[in-house]
Amino acid sequence: MIALASNCLVFQMATGENVPYSVEMVSVELAGASAELLDPELVEHAACAVFHYFKHELGRQTVSAGEFAGALQKVLRGFAITAEAAAKAPSRPGVLESDLFRLARESGQGCELLFFPRLRAELREQLRQAPRVLRFRGLRGCVKQLVGAQRWSGRCRNLEAQIVAYLRACLSAENGPAEFALVVE
Repeated sequence: MIALASNCLVFQMATGENVPYSVEMVSVELAGASAELLDPELVEHAACAVFHYFKHELGRQTVSAGEFAGALQKVLRGFAITAEAAAKAPSRPGVLESDLFRLARESGQGCELLFFPRLRAELREQLRQAPRVLRFRGLRGCVKQLVGAQRWSGRCRNLEAQIVAYLRACLSAENGPAEFALVVE
């Protein structure tokens, strides 16, 4: 008896014939709607993954062609559902930015009473667009503008902590997207 190569699986065909195939020899052809939804390279990688599953995960030497096709169909069906859902889902912007320093300038020096309501309004406005990441930049300049300081001080540190805590509190009160990150820098 001839030993099977380590990178091969024996496929049992419907005709009863046993044919050894390596992962490179397996080819997949799709028909119907799934052929339009899936990239040929994706199908090739999925076939390699199913081959690996039978060979290494299950430790099998033989597999029926129907069993292999069924497993591949299950994997590709998952990709097709994901592709359809992605096509139907409204696109969300990736990263939206807001400038804290600009908000502080517009509020005036030493005008924290005007700044915090403007900050909340800015947060609400950005959240309406349902971004994946909302980035507030310019925190250090914003704090120095509001405090009226040239150098960083204890009062600056306190206001910085207040602004970050205020953003967190506002965010927890708002109905933001489920998968969301807030970055303050």
